[in-house]
Amino acid sequence: MATELFRRLFAELVGTALLVLFGAGSVVAALRLGHGALDYPALGMIALAFGLVIAIVVYGFGTTSGAHINPAVSISLAAVRRFPWREVPAYVAAQLVGAVLGAVLVVAVFGTQATQLGGVGSTSLAPGIGYARGVVAEVIGTFLLLFTIMALAVDRRAPPWADFGVYVIGPLIGGVLGAVGYELVARPVREVPAEAPQGAEGEIRGRRVSKGRAGEEGQVTTTSAGSDPP
Repeated sequence: MATELFRRLFAELVGTALLVLFGAGSVVAALRLGHGALDYPALGMIALAFGLVIAIVVYGFGTTSGAHINPAVSISLAAVRRFPWREVPAYVAAQLVGAVLGAVLVVAVFGTQATQLGGVGSTSLAPGIGYARGVVAEVIGTFLLLFTIMALAVDRRAPPWADFGVYVIGPLIGGVLGAVGYELVARPVREVPAEAPQGAEGEIRGRRVSKGRAGEEGQVTTTSAGSDPP
């Protein structure tokens, strides 16, 4: 029993470390690329990084520990009797250790500058945001997180994760076939006129012409490929 619990705690530790490393690490990477600012493409990269690492952790550790990787998840599941309260302290401790480990790895990859870009890792409110507004924002975000987890991972009526590949493989194959089909059928290469060479582009051809006077050597003139000789 103790060995089984240790395995689950270790899975939570590693899973949370990966979440912080690739999730929070993507924020640091985006800030470095944007010289301290975040634009819409950077936000998309961050969202994709978080989604992928959570999916990987769920696939890798979901059958071992449940892949909570967040104290709020463990406590919330215990509140609705989906997880034993007696194991909550151990899970939370493992998650906190994993989070610290992930943060150390971010600094190891990006250097100490990772802690200075955009206030990453700070627990301070933005200017003009009061304490109550901060609490409401966190309540809404965590509500969405737990609602999704309950619907997709906890509810036994939810579709199995094993079907996830269908929605990845199918669109990829269909997209490639559609692009290839258009190139082969709707837009044949042989019917697309080639662009005329510009300037000195293309093959240079020459011909010898005479000046019309006896005993005088001819000169060579050149014309670009595709042009009519004079």
